[in-house]
Amino acid sequence: MTTGYEFLGLETADGIATVTVRRPDKLNALNEKVLFELCDALFRIQGNPRVQAAIVTGEGDRAFVAGADIADLAKMDVLKAVETSRRGQEVFDLLEGIGKPVIAAINGFALGGGCELALACTLRLAARTAKIGLPEVSLGILPGYGGTQRLARLVGPGRALELILTARKISAEEAFRIGLVNEVCNGQVLARAREVASEILKNGPVAVRLAMEAVQRGLDGSLREGLALERQLFGVAAGTRDMREGLAAFMEKRPAKFEGR
Repeated sequence: MTTGYEFLGLETADGIATVTVRRPDKLNALNEKVLFELCDALFRIQGNPRVQAAIVTGEGDRAFVAGADIADLAKMDVLKAVETSRRGQEVFDLLEGIGKPVIAAINGFALGGGCELALACTLRLAARTAKIGLPEVSLGILPGYGGTQRLARLVGPGRALELILTARKISAEEAFRIGLVNEVCNGQVLARAREVASEILKNGPVAVRLAMEAVQRGLDGSLREGLALERQLFGVAAGTRDMREGLAAFMEKRPAKFEGR
């Protein structure tokens, strides 16, 4: 993909889009322009049928995204703060609901808005040197891009409140122990993210999308509502050509050739 982004890189290869936040002089901190460009990139990924998965990372080896730009936060009044939070939540909601798996390759600091960006991704892989946290209360504010909600749903309210109220930055190992990240990588986290994305791409793309929808939407309701949703989506999958191909390939002991329909 050719882009005119100022602060983002967007590359596609083998069905995987890689989005790189590029503000290394600011530790890849989020500002209004980064969020605008990220939103545009997500729409491109969502609308490109050749892209089946995506990776989000930060430029360099120091930071994934070190948070929101403090200089911008310092200028906020009440109305601007509400609008800033709304805009960030909208972009991260788009990321979470894009319908394709997105892997956060956390290559360094993932703090504040950077942690919230990672939380909106489908999976999170972290370099062993990464530091993760929501330190907003140490600045007299609170997480505003979905951190209070997504972290609690991921690790439970007790762990979430501990991290949010202490403003503590935790290691990749502790993040893995509490379920905040899926894997700690000894080598290059971006390379490992590509391996995981490639593994996902071997499976039926419609089934992958429906499974993600079942989990994400199911968390918003009761268990009974989630089970009803699962039944409906199971039925949708049963009506696809991919389902017939997948079962036939299994019985014939050959790799499946999914078409995404």
